[in-house]
Amino acid sequence: MLDMSWGEVMLIGGVALIVIGPKDLPKALRTVGQVTRKVRRMAGEFQMQFNEAIREAELDDVRKEVDGIRDTVRGASGGFNPVQTIRDELKGAVEARAPKPSSATLADATAQLKSAESAAPTTGGAYDVPKALEQPVAQPVAEVQAAPEPLPVPGSVDDPYGPAPDPTPAPHGPAPSAPAAGH
Repeated sequence: MLDMSWGEVMLIGGVALIVIGPKDLPKALRTVGQVTRKVRRMAGEFQMQFNEAIREAELDDVRKEVDGIRDTVRGASGGFNPVQTIRDELKGAVEARAPKPSSATLADATAQLKSAESAAPTTGGAYDVPKALEQPVAQPVAEVQAAPEPLPVPGSVDDPYGPAPDPTPAPHGPAPSAPAAGH
């Protein structure tokens, strides 16, 4: 706190004992403790009020920013409707793709059909049927291929890697001898 060593504290205590006297020293120390407690409490309250004022100032700044954003959104919301904008764009795209028939083009198309019908020879039916082909077209016949040669069975005589090894392993060392009968 005040960076005093034990020697300095003892020196101050000795001077206080001589100046104040042994009879009034406990009262003086109690009063010094109470004053120190009050000073600390006042310093803590001041620091708390100072921090609260800073928080309120920051909060006021934040409130002002939020109000500004809110006002901007309210001002822009009258002219901005995303659903209506999408509807308008889709309607414009559909109308641009669909050609509007005009009476002149419809009349021209009807006249062309009538002239084509009158110029075409009637063969008894309303539709032309294609004539059968004079010569039959020969279709190419797929060549029959010989069946492929079957693959060799592994371990057989035809296997290019040779016959399979004997599944029973050969014993190591001399073969055990059979006990002689009759001994």
